[in-house]
Amino acid sequence: WHEVFSNVLRQMGFFPSKADHDLWMKDCGDHYDYMVVYVDDLMFASKNPQQYADELIKRFGFKLKGTGPAHYHLGIDFYRDKDGTMCMAPKCYIEKIIDGYVRMFGTKPKAYNSPLEHGDHPEMDDSKELDLDGIKKYQSLIGSLQWVNQIARFDITTAVMTLASFRANPRQGHLDRVKRIYGYLYK
Repeated sequence: WHEVFSNVLRQMGFFPSKADHDLWMKDCGDHYDYMVVYVDDLMFASKNPQQYADELIKRFGFKLKGTGPAHYHLGIDFYRDKDGTMCMAPKCYIEKIIDGYVRMFGTKPKAYNSPLEHGDHPEMDDSKELDLDGIKKYQSLIGSLQWVNQIARFDITTAVMTLASFRANPRQGHLDRVKRIYGYLYK
């Protein structure tokens, strides 16, 4: 799929970024148009994005769904501020993972001002090891946090990366720290 679609994008005049081969650019003279590909999801940044959707449908026979202005894509909300500037934030995705947290634990997380406690050393945690159910919960929570971090919440990077390293054999103290990150996002 990737190779076939890459050939189509080249035929449309796009070329891949050297930094990320899923970011495609097209020199339009006075500006560049962009297309980003994530598996089979596409997003255009263009003065006329519909032209590319139409070309993919009419010229190349692709079936596209959900075309139009971006509002929500891969966990990210897109909106315009009062000045018309395009903004992005993972608000709906965070609400979704908080809902999952509530289903998992029966309560909303306690609000925190920081993702980890200052001077904390999770590598020295000697609390009780989690049972299989606790490990599954931990891994699910960490996976969701890794996606939030990837799409926009860089403020939790260190905390998530540190705690992700314990996913094979987490302890209760590690789970408590993950809950704190959820509380930070919740706040």
